[in-house]
Amino acid sequence: MKQTVLILKYMPAVACLIFLLATASFGQAEMAPQRVPSSPMRPFVVMSAQSLSDFERKLRPENKAEDLIGGEGMQTRVAIQHDKSRPTAAAELHDASDDVYYVLEGTATLILGGRLDAPKEIEPGEWRSPGINGGQTFQISKGDLIVVPRGTPHQRTGKGFSMILIKIYAVPLSAPAKPAAPKEQAPTKP
Repeated sequence: MKQTVLILKYMPAVACLIFLLATASFGQAEMAPQRVPSSPMRPFVVMSAQSLSDFERKLRPENKAEDLIGGEGMQTRVAIQHDKSRPTAAAELHDASDDVYYVLEGTATLILGGRLDAPKEIEPGEWRSPGINGGQTFQISKGDLIVVPRGTPHQRTGKGFSMILIKIYAVPLSAPAKPAAPKEQAPTKP
């Protein structure tokens, strides 16, 4: 009987505490910002085979690459590259990006693997060299797909060669540094 009286005595306090805790947690849930799906940071790209062919043909007069997508905030760059004539080319290695080639036209010689001969870092993580020691040589042509993982030496030579280049960066590209604004000078006294 004493236990029943004790429970009844504290019942209003326990009920009040449960009500306060429930109200407090409900209020916190309402105040939390509502998550929504992200919005695209760039427009999508759809190119028919004909428009891709026209685009590639436009690049043919010279050695040229044209980006389809890429830039600030992106981890992927997609470009069409055309080599009118590339009898020699520097070997390269990327510390923080992978390359994917899809050959559109022509043939080229591609050396993969081995080690760069006398590498020079031209910018952080981007290495160039006159050649590759111990790499494997491949002839690549229309329809071939090549994946060059980061850290792999590679060198390509060819003539009349076009490809889609997909570059995948380890981290999104940052915005280019903005030049410092010119400082205002105080007027000089005559």
